[in-house]
Amino acid sequence: MEEYTPKEIVEELNRYIIGQDEAKKSVAIALRNRWRRRNVDERIRDEILPNNIIMIGPTGVGKTEVARRLARLAQAPFVKVEATKFTEVGYVGRDVESMVRDLVEISITMEKERSFKEVEKKAEENAIERLLDLLLPVTPGVEQSDEIEERRRRTKEKLREKLLDGSLDAREVRIEVEDRSRPLIEIFSNAGFEEMGVKFPEELENMLPKKRKGRKVTVEEAKKILIDEEKEKLVDMDRVVTSALKAAEETGIIFIDEIDKIAGGGKGYGPDVSREGVQRDILPIVEGSSVNTKYGTVKTDHILFIAAGAFHMSKPSDLIPELQGRFPIRVEFKALTAEDFERILLEPENALIKQYKALLEAEGCALEFTGGAIKEIARMAFIVNQEMENIGARRLHTILTTLLEDILFELPDKKLKKVRITERTVKSKLQKIVKNEDLARYIL
Repeated sequence: MEEYTPKEIVEELNRYIIGQDEAKKSVAIALRNRWRRRNVDERIRDEILPNNIIMIGPTGVGKTEVARRLARLAQAPFVKVEATKFTEVGYVGRDVESMVRDLVEISITMEKERSFKEVEKKAEENAIERLLDLLLPVTPGVEQSDEIEERRRRTKEKLREKLLDGSLDAREVRIEVEDRSRPLIEIFSNAGFEEMGVKFPEELENMLPKKRKGRKVTVEEAKKILIDEEKEKLVDMDRVVTSALKAAEETGIIFIDEIDKIAGGGKGYGPDVSREGVQRDILPIVEGSSVNTKYGTVKTDHILFIAAGAFHMSKPSDLIPELQGRFPIRVEFKALTAEDFERILLEPENALIKQYKALLEAEGCALEFTGGAIKEIARMAFIVNQEMENIGARRLHTILTTLLEDILFELPDKKLKKVRITERTVKSKLQKIVKNEDLARYIL
């Protein structure tokens, strides 16, 4: 993170997300503060808590995308959870602590991948040696003289050259691989199935002897399997777990979506009875507590929590006051305009127009949109969002899919070299649907 200043973080976010400058500014400061905290005096470091953020705005305006891109930028463990998936203790469903366990699992995976990259070269060398022994086995019972050894060494070097240049990729070899299938064991207890179910089989597996089974595969496939096995041998998993737990605690980001759906409406009965209970269960995790995972205890004091919700049926003040206080930074996302839709279609690196051009290029066809066509698509998306449910930029997906449906269906057979979408094409294809409100509800 020392590479990115808040301004540079915003510039990176601008590559994928249009508008919402205030939101980008807030999350950029929050992210930079993680780096600042790690570089302050140890005596005060533990006292500096993250400023959790609550994002308010309609669906499809970039709330989730901002958080996701932020995590990628920071190379930090990131997990997105839906607040509606959780229930308070005593109800059937997921308990809120599972969000921290999910974060730890992602952190472990990231740390393993990082460690695997460090030992990749050594693992490949070891795998090639094992493959050469498979391709040129020592004949049992034959006395190995110096001459035979020298001849074997020369043959081995020739095989190594062929192995490295891919000449032997198609040849088949028989290798012994670890049998990873495990017996299905289910344990129910007061601790809950989720916690016990992940711990016990792993401990049992460590007690049982490792089983290996023979497989006949190509040299190319065998090389990949053996490299993976060698990586596992070379990486110290205890070190990986320790680093991953620290990364989850110090740099982890938990994105709680749809938090407005658990904002209480004041009634204490019916199907929504557990809403306030979920808020009370989330509260200790957000304010800082210790959560038991199968890898060890994780403290949530310095995890950054980003919550988001549309709040069209409720407002942030409907959340319990204690939880409101744990999200001191509030950012409002603005509804998208027709001009925003135009920019969304063209500017981001993952823009929809670029995606569809790439898809048609795979069929050998060049796709072209005129300026008028882009304006008309954006205008229609804006109109439909105003007249019906506002689903933000996701409306562009439905409009473009409807617009290009026939082309995408007929293209392989027609073998077109170029397709040009004009303003007239857009109007003729979509105008009737947009005007017919009932039809638009189903199609767009």
